[in-house]
Amino acid sequence: MATDSSFPQSIEASVPERSHSETKEKAQGSSLIDFLESLLVTILLVLFGTTFVVQAFKIPSQSMEPTLLVGDHLLVNKFIFEGSGAWYEKLLPYRPVRRGDIIVFRFPYDDHAHYVKRVIGLPGDRIRITDQQLYINESTVPEAYAYHDLAAYDPLSENFPPAGHFAAMGLRPEWAGQIKNYVHDGELVVPPNHYFVMGDNRNSSLDSRYWGFVDRRAIIGRPILVYWSVRATAGDYADRSLLGSLRGISGALFHLPSETRWHRLLRFVR
Repeated sequence: MATDSSFPQSIEASVPERSHSETKEKAQGSSLIDFLESLLVTILLVLFGTTFVVQAFKIPSQSMEPTLLVGDHLLVNKFIFEGSGAWYEKLLPYRPVRRGDIIVFRFPYDDHAHYVKRVIGLPGDRIRITDQQLYINESTVPEAYAYHDLAAYDPLSENFPPAGHFAAMGLRPEWAGQIKNYVHDGELVVPPNHYFVMGDNRNSSLDSRYWGFVDRRAIIGRPILVYWSVRATAGDYADRSLLGSLRGISGALFHLPSETRWHRLLRFVR
C-alpha cells in the first residue's frame, strides 16, 4: 500500500516541475524575441538618424583652423538644408544654404571623400579676392574667421581668380579647363545650384579656388557640435583604409585620457 500511495505522489510532483520548465523556456523565448525586436528598432533608428538627422565626422586636415582643428570629431546636422529635391522638404523646417555656413560635402572627384569648408559664394554671386580682401558682388566682406598663415604662402589667397595660366597655379586639371568659362570681368560667377567654398585657413586649404564648385546635391549637412577632440596631425588620418581606420581608433582609445582636448568637448560650431 505504501508503494501504491507513493506512485501517484511522484507523478503529481513531476507535473509542476515540467510545467515550470515549459514556462521557463517560454519566458526565454519571449525574452529573445523582445531582444531581437529591440535590436531591430535600434538599428532602424540608427539608420534613420544617420540617413536623415545626424552623422559623425572627424577633421583630418588643417584647412579649417583655427575654427576646427585636426582631431575634432563632429556631429553633423543633416536635417537642415533645403534644395535637395526630396519630397519631405515641404513638410519639415529646412532652410537654404547661407553664406558663412560651414558645410560637410562629398568631394567632386576621386573617391568622393567628405570635405568640410565654409560657404563663401552662393549661386549667382560674383567673387574676387584682391590683396587678401574678399569681394562679393563688388562689396567688401569682413571675415573674422579667416586666418592667413605667413609661413605658408598661397598666391590664390592673395588674388583670385588668377589672370591666366590656370594649370600653372596648381589648379586641378578639370577645373583649370573650366574656370575660364565662369570668369567675367575679373570675377568668378557662381552657377545655379552650386556653391563656392573655402577653408578658414586660407594659405593651407585646397578648396573651390583649386578644384571648383560644390554641387548642391553633394552637400550632406552642417556641423553643429564638437563632441570629442583629440590631439592629432594630418598624417594620423592619411591612411583611410579599413586597417588605417582601426589603427587610428585603437590609438585614440589608448591615448584617450592624455590626448583628449577636454576644453573643446561639447563646443558648438560656428
